[in-house]
Amino acid sequence: MAAQLVREWVGIEEFPAPTRESVIELLADLFKQNVDTLTILVLGKGGVGKSSTINSIIGERVVTVSAFQSETPRPVMVSRSRGDFTLNIIDTPGLVEAGYVSNQVLDTIKSFLGRFLMTKTIDVLLYVDRLDAYRVDNLDKQIVKAITESFGKEIWHKAIVVLTHAQLSPPDALTYEEFFAKRSESLMKCVRQGARLSKKDVQNNVIPVALVENSGRCNKNEHDEKILPIGTPWIPNLIQTVSEIVLNGQKGIIVDQRLIEGPNANDRGKLFIPLILAFEYLFVIKPIQRGIKNDAAREAKPLWA
Repeated sequence: MAAQLVREWVGIEEFPAPTRESVIELLADLFKQNVDTLTILVLGKGGVGKSSTINSIIGERVVTVSAFQSETPRPVMVSRSRGDFTLNIIDTPGLVEAGYVSNQVLDTIKSFLGRFLMTKTIDVLLYVDRLDAYRVDNLDKQIVKAITESFGKEIWHKAIVVLTHAQLSPPDALTYEEFFAKRSESLMKCVRQGARLSKKDVQNNVIPVALVENSGRCNKNEHDEKILPIGTPWIPNLIQTVSEIVLNGQKGIIVDQRLIEGPNANDRGKLFIPLILAFEYLFVIKPIQRGIKNDAAREAKPLWA
Protein backbone atom coordinates (compact mmCIF):
# COMPACT_ATOMS: atom_id res chain seq x y z
CA MET A 1 0.00 0.00 0.00
CA ALA A 2 1.44 3.39 -1.02
CA ALA A 3 2.04 6.00 1.67
CA GLN A 4 -0.03 9.17 1.68
CA LEU A 5 1.41 12.53 2.74
CA VAL A 6 -0.54 13.91 5.71
CA ARG A 7 -0.27 17.65 6.30
CA GLU A 8 -1.30 19.73 9.29
CA TRP A 9 -4.86 21.01 8.90
CA VAL A 10 -4.00 24.71 8.85
CA GLY A 11 -7.05 25.65 6.77
CA ILE A 12 -9.30 25.10 9.75
CA GLU A 13 -7.82 28.25 11.30
CA GLU A 14 -9.03 30.27 8.31
CA PHE A 15 -12.69 29.55 9.08
CA PRO A 16 -14.72 32.27 10.81
CA ALA A 17 -14.60 31.76 14.58
CA PRO A 18 -18.08 30.16 15.00
CA THR A 19 -17.46 27.75 12.10
CA ARG A 20 -13.99 26.88 13.40
CA GLU A 21 -15.30 26.24 16.91
CA SER A 22 -18.18 24.08 15.60
CA VAL A 23 -15.88 21.97 13.41
CA ILE A 24 -13.30 21.48 16.18
CA GLU A 25 -16.05 20.46 18.60
CA LEU A 26 -17.45 17.93 16.11
CA LEU A 27 -13.99 16.44 15.53
CA ALA A 28 -13.47 16.21 19.31
CA ASP A 29 -16.78 14.37 19.66
CA LEU A 30 -15.71 11.86 17.01
CA PHE A 31 -12.38 11.34 18.77
CA LYS A 32 -14.22 10.65 22.03
CA GLN A 33 -16.09 7.89 20.17
CA ASN A 34 -12.69 6.33 19.25
CA VAL A 35 -12.81 7.71 15.71
CA ASP A 36 -9.31 9.03 14.99
CA THR A 37 -9.41 8.66 11.19
CA LEU A 38 -12.22 9.72 8.88
CA THR A 39 -12.16 8.82 5.18
CA ILE A 40 -14.65 10.44 2.81
CA LEU A 41 -15.16 9.33 -0.81
CA VAL A 42 -16.63 11.95 -3.15
CA LEU A 43 -18.46 10.71 -6.26
CA GLY A 44 -20.72 12.21 -8.91
CA LYS A 45 -20.87 13.55 -12.44
CA GLY A 46 -18.30 16.00 -13.72
CA GLY A 47 -18.82 19.71 -13.17
CA VAL A 48 -21.15 19.37 -10.18
CA GLY A 49 -18.72 20.89 -7.65
CA LYS A 50 -16.96 17.91 -6.07
CA SER A 51 -13.53 19.56 -6.00
CA SER A 52 -14.84 22.94 -4.86
CA THR A 53 -16.72 21.27 -1.99
CA ILE A 54 -13.52 19.55 -0.86
CA ASN A 55 -11.67 22.88 -0.93
CA SER A 56 -14.44 24.43 1.18
CA ILE A 57 -14.34 21.62 3.76
CA ILE A 58 -10.56 21.75 4.09
CA GLY A 59 -10.45 25.56 4.08
CA GLU A 60 -7.62 25.53 1.52
CA ARG A 61 -7.31 25.29 -2.25
CA VAL A 62 -6.11 21.69 -2.12
CA VAL A 63 -7.70 20.56 -5.40
CA THR A 64 -7.34 22.53 -8.61
CA VAL A 65 -10.59 24.00 -9.90
CA SER A 66 -10.65 25.64 -13.32
CA ALA A 67 -13.40 27.17 -15.41
CA PHE A 68 -11.77 25.49 -18.41
CA GLN A 69 -11.52 22.03 -16.83
CA SER A 70 -14.60 20.65 -15.11
CA GLU A 71 -13.01 17.25 -14.50
CA THR A 72 -10.44 16.04 -12.00
CA PRO A 73 -8.32 13.92 -14.40
CA ARG A 74 -7.52 11.25 -11.80
CA PRO A 75 -8.40 10.42 -8.19
CA VAL A 76 -6.68 12.55 -5.55
CA MET A 77 -6.61 11.99 -1.80
CA VAL A 78 -6.19 15.01 0.45
CA SER A 79 -5.10 14.17 4.01
CA ARG A 80 -5.09 16.62 6.91
CA SER A 81 -4.40 16.10 10.60
CA ARG A 82 -5.29 18.04 13.71
CA GLY A 83 -3.82 16.64 16.88
CA ASP A 84 -4.36 12.88 16.75
CA PHE A 85 -7.24 13.12 14.26
CA THR A 86 -6.75 12.53 10.50
CA LEU A 87 -9.18 13.47 7.75
CA ASN A 88 -8.87 11.88 4.29
CA ILE A 89 -11.02 13.14 1.41
CA ILE A 90 -10.84 11.48 -2.00
CA ASP A 91 -11.71 13.56 -5.05
CA THR A 92 -12.59 11.62 -8.18
CA PRO A 93 -13.18 12.15 -11.90
CA GLY A 94 -16.74 12.49 -13.14
CA LEU A 95 -18.43 9.13 -13.66
CA VAL A 96 -19.90 10.01 -17.08
CA GLU A 97 -18.05 10.03 -20.39
CA ALA A 98 -19.72 10.76 -23.74
CA GLY A 99 -23.16 10.48 -22.16
CA TYR A 100 -22.60 7.08 -20.55
CA VAL A 101 -21.38 5.82 -17.18
CA SER A 102 -17.68 5.00 -17.49
CA ASN A 103 -16.71 1.65 -15.99
CA GLN A 104 -13.11 2.57 -16.74
CA VAL A 105 -13.34 5.58 -14.41
CA LEU A 106 -14.86 3.40 -11.68
CA ASP A 107 -12.06 0.85 -12.13
CA THR A 108 -9.50 3.66 -11.88
CA ILE A 109 -11.08 4.87 -8.64
CA LYS A 110 -11.08 1.37 -7.14
CA SER A 111 -7.48 0.80 -8.22
CA PHE A 112 -6.53 4.08 -6.50
CA LEU A 113 -8.31 2.97 -3.31
CA GLY A 114 -6.39 -0.30 -3.45
CA ARG A 115 -3.08 1.57 -3.62
CA PHE A 116 -3.71 3.96 -0.74
CA LEU A 117 -6.44 2.45 1.45
CA MET A 118 -6.15 -1.34 1.25
CA THR A 119 -7.67 -2.92 4.42
CA LYS A 120 -8.93 0.55 5.49
CA THR A 121 -12.54 1.72 5.41
CA ILE A 122 -14.57 4.29 3.52
CA ASP A 123 -16.51 5.95 6.32
CA VAL A 124 -18.69 8.34 4.32
CA LEU A 125 -19.79 8.71 0.70
CA LEU A 126 -20.60 12.21 -0.54
CA TYR A 127 -22.73 11.77 -3.65
CA VAL A 128 -22.65 15.21 -5.25
CA ASP A 129 -25.12 16.76 -7.68
CA ARG A 130 -26.46 20.26 -8.28
CA LEU A 131 -29.52 21.77 -6.65
CA ASP A 132 -30.18 23.79 -9.82
CA ALA A 133 -30.36 20.70 -12.05
CA TYR A 134 -34.09 20.53 -12.61
CA ARG A 135 -34.32 17.08 -14.17
CA VAL A 136 -33.53 13.56 -13.01
CA ASP A 137 -33.23 11.11 -15.91
CA ASN A 138 -32.20 7.54 -16.62
CA LEU A 139 -28.51 8.49 -16.66
CA ASP A 140 -28.75 9.49 -12.99
CA LYS A 141 -30.25 6.10 -12.21
CA GLN A 142 -27.46 4.38 -14.16
CA ILE A 143 -24.83 6.28 -12.14
CA VAL A 144 -26.40 5.13 -8.87
CA LYS A 145 -26.62 1.57 -10.19
CA ALA A 146 -22.95 1.61 -11.22
CA ILE A 147 -21.85 2.91 -7.79
CA THR A 148 -23.94 0.19 -6.13
CA GLU A 149 -22.47 -2.55 -8.31
CA SER A 150 -18.93 -1.29 -7.62
CA PHE A 151 -19.15 -0.69 -3.87
CA GLY A 152 -22.17 -2.70 -2.76
CA LYS A 153 -25.61 -1.60 -1.63
CA GLU A 154 -24.12 -0.92 1.83
CA ILE A 155 -22.35 2.18 0.50
CA TRP A 156 -25.71 3.98 0.65
CA HIS A 157 -25.93 3.27 4.40
CA LYS A 158 -22.93 5.61 4.73
CA ALA A 159 -24.01 8.18 2.15
CA ILE A 160 -24.91 11.86 2.11
CA VAL A 161 -26.45 13.44 -0.98
CA VAL A 162 -24.78 16.83 -1.41
CA LEU A 163 -26.51 19.45 -3.58
CA THR A 164 -24.24 22.28 -4.71
CA HIS A 165 -25.11 25.67 -6.27
CA ALA A 166 -27.56 26.17 -3.43
CA GLN A 167 -27.62 29.97 -3.76
CA LEU A 168 -30.51 30.18 -6.20
CA SER A 169 -33.91 31.70 -6.74
CA PRO A 170 -36.44 28.89 -7.26
CA PRO A 171 -38.55 28.87 -10.45
CA ASP A 172 -42.33 28.65 -10.79
CA ALA A 173 -43.05 30.84 -7.77
CA LEU A 174 -41.91 28.06 -5.42
CA THR A 175 -40.45 28.89 -2.05
CA TYR A 176 -36.85 27.83 -1.45
CA GLU A 177 -38.00 25.10 0.95
CA GLU A 178 -40.55 23.77 -1.57
CA PHE A 179 -38.02 23.66 -4.39
CA PHE A 180 -35.43 21.96 -2.17
CA ALA A 181 -38.00 19.36 -1.08
CA LYS A 182 -39.05 18.60 -4.69
CA ARG A 183 -35.47 18.36 -5.96
CA SER A 184 -34.39 16.20 -3.00
CA GLU A 185 -37.30 13.81 -3.36
CA SER A 186 -36.80 13.33 -7.11
CA LEU A 187 -33.10 12.56 -6.59
CA MET A 188 -33.74 10.29 -3.59
CA LYS A 189 -36.30 8.35 -5.65
CA CYS A 190 -33.59 7.91 -8.27
CA VAL A 191 -31.16 6.61 -5.60
CA ARG A 192 -33.74 4.19 -4.21
CA GLN A 193 -34.50 2.78 -7.66
CA GLY A 194 -30.91 2.74 -8.96
CA ALA A 195 -29.57 1.07 -5.80
CA ARG A 196 -32.65 -1.18 -5.50
CA LEU A 197 -33.10 -0.24 -1.87
CA SER A 198 -35.94 -2.04 -0.16
CA LYS A 199 -38.61 -0.24 1.82
CA LYS A 200 -36.94 -1.55 4.98
CA ASP A 201 -33.56 -0.17 3.82
CA VAL A 202 -35.10 3.24 3.23
CA GLN A 203 -36.84 3.29 6.61
CA ASN A 204 -33.84 2.06 8.60
CA ASN A 205 -31.17 4.06 6.79
CA VAL A 206 -32.39 7.53 5.85
CA ILE A 207 -29.96 9.20 3.45
CA PRO A 208 -29.56 12.85 4.47
CA VAL A 209 -29.37 15.67 1.94
CA ALA A 210 -26.99 18.58 2.56
CA LEU A 211 -26.87 21.92 0.73
CA VAL A 212 -23.61 23.56 -0.36
CA GLU A 213 -22.67 26.88 -1.98
CA ASN A 214 -18.96 27.12 -2.84
CA SER A 215 -18.94 30.31 -4.91
CA GLY A 216 -17.79 33.69 -3.73
CA ARG A 217 -21.35 35.01 -4.11
CA CYS A 218 -22.54 32.87 -1.20
CA ASN A 219 -24.31 35.00 1.40
CA LYS A 220 -22.66 35.45 4.79
CA ASN A 221 -24.00 36.16 8.25
CA GLU A 222 -22.74 38.72 10.75
CA HIS A 223 -19.95 36.31 11.76
CA ASP A 224 -18.71 36.07 8.16
CA GLU A 225 -19.89 32.44 7.88
CA LYS A 226 -21.13 31.21 4.49
CA ILE A 227 -24.86 30.66 4.83
CA LEU A 228 -27.64 29.11 2.78
CA PRO A 229 -30.69 31.15 1.70
CA ILE A 230 -32.48 29.66 4.73
CA GLY A 231 -29.80 31.18 7.00
CA THR A 232 -27.92 27.98 7.97
CA PRO A 233 -24.09 28.11 8.02
CA TRP A 234 -23.49 25.27 5.61
CA ILE A 235 -19.91 24.14 6.41
CA PRO A 236 -20.54 23.21 10.08
CA ASN A 237 -23.92 21.78 9.02
CA LEU A 238 -22.24 19.49 6.47
CA ILE A 239 -19.53 18.42 8.96
CA GLN A 240 -22.21 17.65 11.54
CA THR A 241 -24.08 15.51 8.99
CA VAL A 242 -20.82 13.67 8.20
CA SER A 243 -20.31 13.06 11.92
CA GLU A 244 -23.83 11.63 12.26
CA ILE A 245 -23.23 9.24 9.35
CA VAL A 246 -19.93 8.07 10.86
CA LEU A 247 -21.71 7.27 14.14
CA ASN A 248 -24.93 5.82 12.66
CA GLY A 249 -24.07 2.27 13.70
CA GLN A 250 -23.51 0.98 10.17
CA LYS A 251 -20.12 -0.46 9.21
CA GLY A 252 -17.86 1.43 6.85
CA ILE A 253 -16.98 -0.06 3.46
CA ILE A 254 -13.78 -2.10 3.73
CA VAL A 255 -11.32 -1.68 0.87
CA ASP A 256 -10.21 -5.22 0.07
CA GLN A 257 -9.32 -7.34 -2.95
CA ARG A 258 -12.95 -8.26 -3.59
CA LEU A 259 -13.94 -4.58 -3.73
CA ILE A 260 -11.05 -3.73 -6.04
CA GLU A 261 -11.53 -6.63 -8.47
CA GLY A 262 -15.31 -7.00 -8.19
CA PRO A 263 -17.19 -10.31 -7.99
CA ASN A 264 -15.30 -13.15 -9.70
CA ALA A 265 -16.86 -13.99 -13.04
CA ASN A 266 -16.54 -17.72 -12.32
CA ASP A 267 -18.28 -17.27 -8.98
CA ARG A 268 -21.12 -15.42 -10.68
CA GLY A 269 -21.49 -18.31 -13.15
CA LYS A 270 -21.60 -20.87 -10.38
CA LEU A 271 -24.71 -19.23 -8.99
CA PHE A 272 -26.64 -20.22 -12.11
CA ILE A 273 -25.51 -23.86 -12.24
CA PRO A 274 -28.38 -25.21 -10.05
CA LEU A 275 -30.91 -23.31 -12.18
CA ILE A 276 -29.39 -24.63 -15.41
CA LEU A 277 -29.39 -28.22 -14.12
CA ALA A 278 -33.00 -27.90 -12.96
CA PHE A 279 -34.01 -26.49 -16.34
CA GLU A 280 -32.24 -29.33 -18.18
CA TYR A 281 -33.89 -31.96 -15.98
CA LEU A 282 -37.41 -30.58 -16.31
CA PHE A 283 -37.39 -29.53 -19.96
CA VAL A 284 -34.77 -31.80 -21.59
CA ILE A 285 -34.02 -34.97 -19.65
CA LYS A 286 -37.55 -35.53 -18.29
CA PRO A 287 -39.23 -35.31 -21.75
CA ILE A 288 -36.59 -37.63 -23.21
CA GLN A 289 -37.13 -40.17 -20.42
CA ARG A 290 -40.89 -39.93 -20.93
CA GLY A 291 -40.50 -40.45 -24.69
CA ILE A 292 -38.24 -43.50 -24.20
CA LYS A 293 -40.71 -44.97 -21.73
CA ASN A 294 -43.61 -44.50 -24.15
CA ASP A 295 -41.63 -46.04 -27.03
CA ALA A 296 -40.71 -49.03 -24.86
CA ALA A 297 -44.35 -49.51 -23.87
CA ARG A 298 -45.45 -49.45 -27.51
CA GLU A 299 -42.79 -51.99 -28.52
CA ALA A 300 -43.75 -54.33 -25.68
CA LYS A 301 -47.42 -54.26 -26.72
CA PRO A 302 -48.52 -57.35 -28.86
CA LEU A 303 -49.15 -56.54 -32.52
CA TRP A 304 -52.64 -58.18 -32.40
CA ALA A 305 -53.75 -56.20 -29.37
